[in-house]
Amino acid sequence: MPIEAEELHPHAARLMREGIDPATLASRTTRLLTDETMAEGAFSISAAGETIEVRGGPFSGVIYGAQELVARLGRSLDISVLAAGPISDAPGLAYRTFWTWDHSTNWELSQIGQQEIGVFNPYQKPPSGFLADYKRLVDYCSANRIGAIVLYGFLRNSHGGIEAAQELCRYGREHGVRIIPGIAIGAYGGVYWEGNHRYNLSTWLKENPQHKAQFSKDIGFQLADLDFPLNFPHSDYTVTACPSSPEVMDWMEEAVTWLAETFDIGGINIESGDYGVCDCPRCKARRANDAEAARRAREYGDSWSHSDMAANFPRLYRAAKAVKPDLWIYCEMQWDNLLEPVAASAQAALPTGGIYQHTVNRSYWKRLREALPAGYVETLPTQPNVLRCQFACQWNGDARTERYTLNARDFADMNRQGYRMGMKGLTVWGEPSDYNGATEISYLAFARFGWNPDLTWDDFIARDVAPLFGGAQAAQRFIAITEEIDAEARLPPQRLEELMGEVVSALAKSEPEPRRRWLSLADRIGRRQHMGH
Repeated sequence: MPIEAEELHPHAARLMREGIDPATLASRTTRLLTDETMAEGAFSISAAGETIEVRGGPFSGVIYGAQELVARLGRSLDISVLAAGPISDAPGLAYRTFWTWDHSTNWELSQIGQQEIGVFNPYQKPPSGFLADYKRLVDYCSANRIGAIVLYGFLRNSHGGIEAAQELCRYGREHGVRIIPGIAIGAYGGVYWEGNHRYNLSTWLKENPQHKAQFSKDIGFQLADLDFPLNFPHSDYTVTACPSSPEVMDWMEEAVTWLAETFDIGGINIESGDYGVCDCPRCKARRANDAEAARRAREYGDSWSHSDMAANFPRLYRAAKAVKPDLWIYCEMQWDNLLEPVAASAQAALPTGGIYQHTVNRSYWKRLREALPAGYVETLPTQPNVLRCQFACQWNGDARTERYTLNARDFADMNRQGYRMGMKGLTVWGEPSDYNGATEISYLAFARFGWNPDLTWDDFIARDVAPLFGGAQAAQRFIAITEEIDAEARLPPQRLEELMGEVVSALAKSEPEPRRRWLSLADRIGRRQHMGH
């Protein structure tokens, strides 16, 4: 018998056809239903006679239900599993999101042009690389119940422009993953990041130069927890428009409407830009409040404005929601200020329903874990709220990148503690491929603890990590070795050789998939040996 509503849920049906014996599947009726009353991603699986029903919340619930059906009922579609009642589940944190730049997202590893850091980078891969990378990333998110991907550099002529972006959105929606372009108010290239297009900021400002921002200091910023200076070369990427100009905001609103109408996006991530603020008289007057003045006195100075965001986000929020009411509209609240709200009176006017994203560096997260009062998040004028992790990636720490370290404990902790604080989601960087074993474990922790913040570390290791290595003992040893080399920038050559010997021995005894994980660890140790530390 056919899978009912297969045409509406092609990926869920595909999962069932791949995971269930064809003859068995053909002998039963399976019904796929979207239930708008359920939370996004929630699902239930029930049986009535010989009919199995998979019911799911919007966007992704039916897909997650099909995954669970295959996992729990098996290839034989053992309906007796449902004798005790329906199987149901729902995400603990509603907003589980990967943050990415197009140029440094490396999931298709066989192509040239990989980059690992930067915000104003040209795209160096072949044009096909954009979809090659992001479709693999969508596949991973879909399989692991990660709800969305924020994408800065969504639109570039050099990787396919409008057509490639439309195809990515189609693919993302089919697989239950929201594609969320990242934009900034009068910065970061506008809606069309790079290309001769009417909604590209550089193109528009060349035609309307009177609306350029007036900077009194050079562009850029410095992250407090990063021990080397960031470079911000001047280019078309770094031009900025005045957010107090009515003409700029008219253009931005028109561009956001076009974005929502032209692409089957799942949301928009909106920020104020973070590499400088306009110092024209109108902008200065809007930022003349004690909270922003105090922030300007800090080391990283006045590189963004909460007042700019508070004044202009509602307009763009309304424009996007008018086209697609179900969009996730992230409002970036910038860095390390959850305990010291900036422009609080202006923020009180921000619309309920925007997703208010509080970015934290490692040192500030340590502070939040200890100092955030119980119930504080529920009292904020902005609702709902989520955390964004600006560490456990290339943007934190010493000269070594944290992209490939074992970040699993950090991600588990932020999901669990954020949930207890009253946060409704977590965003982490998702640019490097899961090929590297430590990255793979880290992403799994992000996914599993985001779905179930009450999960314990021991249960996570037993259920999710041990099978990757053929047993708990091997998994625990992999983690211990990885955390040892992550903790120390320099290790004695003798210790590195001891660790390499152990890893190579484990690699030699492993099946192909565990071998790949041990091989990635051997490569990390080998690089350290080659450099002498």
